[in-house]
Amino acid sequence: MKLCDATVGFAITGSFCTFSKVFPKIEELAQQCRGVVPIMSEISYTTDTRFGTAEENRKRFESITGRKIIASVKDAEPIGPKKMLDILVVAPCTGNSLAKIATGIADTSVTMAVKSHLRNKRPVVIAISTNDGLGNNAKNIGYLSNMKNIYIVPFGQDDSETKENSLVADMNFIIPTTEAALDGKQLQPMLKIYE
Repeated sequence: MKLCDATVGFAITGSFCTFSKVFPKIEELAQQCRGVVPIMSEISYTTDTRFGTAEENRKRFESITGRKIIASVKDAEPIGPKKMLDILVVAPCTGNSLAKIATGIADTSVTMAVKSHLRNKRPVVIAISTNDGLGNNAKNIGYLSNMKNIYIVPFGQDDSETKENSLVADMNFIIPTTEAALDGKQLQPMLKIYE
């Protein structure tokens, strides 16, 4: 399937420091695909931070997509049964959400969206953003990278001097990873060296 024919779900979790890199990619995606369905974790939907208020983030997301945000487990559950999406992108994906996805826990809007979407054997793209990627979450990254229908945005250590376990996806590769995933391929190389 080509990106221009796809309805893309785009789910945001609470790695607030990466929002400024993610929103421009959502804008690009919205211009290239049939439509973007916005999904936010409850934390990202309601939390004000030094990176912006929850209201600002919600308004921006809805303005880009032209749709109401899915922000509850109840509203995310029909994604699978109604076959609402061709592909689902989770960016940024926190370590908490990553661990839940790896272990099948669906207690947030985003993790339920992933679970519901995967029942249709359709692709999920994950853009990691976690301070424990080379710590407790290393096993979950390894598990998901070998799981059918899961595709990982290329990632690397973003600050190996002061946060040696931290891993962050290169958000510039969200769209290329999404295009590859629609063809059933993992974009390579998956590991990136940050300068």
